[in-house]
Amino acid sequence: MKTTIHIFYFGLLLTIAACTGNSQPSQAQNSNKDDAYLGTWEDEMESGYAYQLSEAEWKARLSDDQFYILRKAGTERPNSSPLNKIKEAGIFYSAATGQPLFTTETKFESGTGWPSFYEPINENAVVLKEDNSLGMSRVEVLDSSSGSHLGHVFKDGPRPTGLRYCLNGDALLFVAKGEEPPAIVKEYLEKHPDAKPEI
Repeated sequence: MKTTIHIFYFGLLLTIAACTGNSQPSQAQNSNKDDAYLGTWEDEMESGYAYQLSEAEWKARLSDDQFYILRKAGTERPNSSPLNKIKEAGIFYSAATGQPLFTTETKFESGTGWPSFYEPINENAVVLKEDNSLGMSRVEVLDSSSGSHLGHVFKDGPRPTGLRYCLNGDALLFVAKGEEPPAIVKEYLEKHPDAKPEI
């Protein structure tokens, strides 16, 4: 039994490490805040998140896997998301709110096992938050409409930004160009017509 538990925790640490990039050990005085990152830092937001739901409401809105990732900052297994293979033109939306976040134009194969992008659809689409959990110093990526966890961003991506937004597939919804978007996306875009992406 002890061996099984040790193997489980070792596997969990390997999974987390695969999407940590060149993370530094956590230190209180070590700040990751840097203008090189694209997004709004959470502590510099002018107003709170537009979508404020109770835990019960989030649970009713999301699948168990989505709730674990988006609202509890969980991580899916590497190579488990079908979004890894997406290459056709389209938009990736927040599975929490339907907010547009990334396009396939900025998606690339990072080799990590998670969908990766070098740039959000715009700088207001994501919120950045310093994450010093698990003994590492990282930058967490949240959707800017609800503060839902998407993944982390690292400075080891391709040009032109040099960034790698390493995201959980269960945190995203993909809509291919010309495809009918799901109701959650339609509702978001009706409320926020200025956010409608052009592809």
